[in-house]
Amino acid sequence: MSNIFSKAANIYNLFKSIDFKQLEALSKKVDLQEVMTQFGKMDDKQLAGLMKMMKGGGNRKKELPPIDADFYDLSGKLSPEDRELQMKVRQFMETEIKPIVNRYWNRAEFPFDIIPKVAELNICGITFEGYGCPNRSFLMEGIIASEMGRIDASIATFFGVQSGLAMGSIYVCGSEEQKQKWLPRMQKLELIGSFGLTEPEVGSAAAGGLTVTAKREGNKWILNGQKKWIGNATFADVNIIWARDLDDNQVKGFIVEKGNPGFKADKIENKMALRIVQNGLITLTNCEVTEENRLQNCNSFKDVAKVLRMTRAGVAWMAVGCARGAYESALKYTRERIQFGRPIASFQLIQNHLVEMLSNLTAMQTLVYRLSELQDNNQLTDEHASLAKVFCTLRMRDVVSRAREVMGGNGILLEYDVARFVADAEAIYSYEGTKEINSLIVGRAITGFSAFV
Repeated sequence: MSNIFSKAANIYNLFKSIDFKQLEALSKKVDLQEVMTQFGKMDDKQLAGLMKMMKGGGNRKKELPPIDADFYDLSGKLSPEDRELQMKVRQFMETEIKPIVNRYWNRAEFPFDIIPKVAELNICGITFEGYGCPNRSFLMEGIIASEMGRIDASIATFFGVQSGLAMGSIYVCGSEEQKQKWLPRMQKLELIGSFGLTEPEVGSAAAGGLTVTAKREGNKWILNGQKKWIGNATFADVNIIWARDLDDNQVKGFIVEKGNPGFKADKIENKMALRIVQNGLITLTNCEVTEENRLQNCNSFKDVAKVLRMTRAGVAWMAVGCARGAYESALKYTRERIQFGRPIASFQLIQNHLVEMLSNLTAMQTLVYRLSELQDNNQLTDEHASLAKVFCTLRMRDVVSRAREVMGGNGILLEYDVARFVADAEAIYSYEGTKEINSLIVGRAITGFSAFV
């Protein structure tokens, strides 16, 4: 009898706890009998999890890990001074460049007002000693290239031409007088430089012979021919022009100043990549350059190659930056994009893409880090730089492609940044030595046979 009374009391208490108005409203939305059947099939653990979710535990905003593509913490190996400079450049790119970059990229215009702000960073000619240059490591030069490329490859390219190619040509091939005259003002970005090697009919074959010619007449040289794809050329104050000496058939370097008679630079229009970079088609028509403006320590293409070897590592780092920017943009998007009631970052296939991207990126980062260590130890060879250029630009293309893929249709919209990374990656893949030419350089080193024709 006591069991009957106990059960009756439990039923009474159960009925007291039920809100029959809510139960009636719920019955209009779901099959209550089916709900009770399914609840009855659950074990204690399943029921506890369900109750936790129903009480709101599953609705609290999940605290997500920070978005940081330095997965192996390579930045942790930097000195406090180098880390401070890295973060200084990162902040500049995020606050000064990121808000304006898509607008200028879309219009194919250069934001000239940033030049004094870049100068304030005091990073131009970062690895050079003297002439107002910082004299920091090649590792830091690479990190700066990566930090710039992480936000925009066009600005990274502008800086690379100025700090590496143009200033580097004078630093490596110029006389002491030429270095003193030009480098301090270029370091402060008071003078902007360009680097004229590629020609309309001579790209990868530059080492085999340039079509731009130089003929000495007394104390002056007469330059004729064209250069193509020359970054900064439309507004540069100092143009480094490489030409073939008609007398000895060797390459010579010349400093051609803005406004020099016989020098003309026309902007190359309708580019699909690096649209902020003002690439020019340079035409030299009986352009007179004094012997004083000939780079005094350049006597053959081997001297040009010294400059290219020094800067090619920077292109590999730039590819790392481009890939990192695309990956971080894609990761942020997938954590915010809701489909089927969940962030798409929680889906297995999306996570697979993200991990593939991060794997490529981490391999690239560790490779270029070691590359710069070799350069700082004066152990860098052509094949070291070429392998880095080949591998990093190939992996970069894969990363930006996957970034666009996980973003679906939005991946082709400029406002999400990844479309710009996809386009710019194509230019980085090709310039400063194509994949094929750099592969032949590495192939020659590992086999002992040259496959160049």
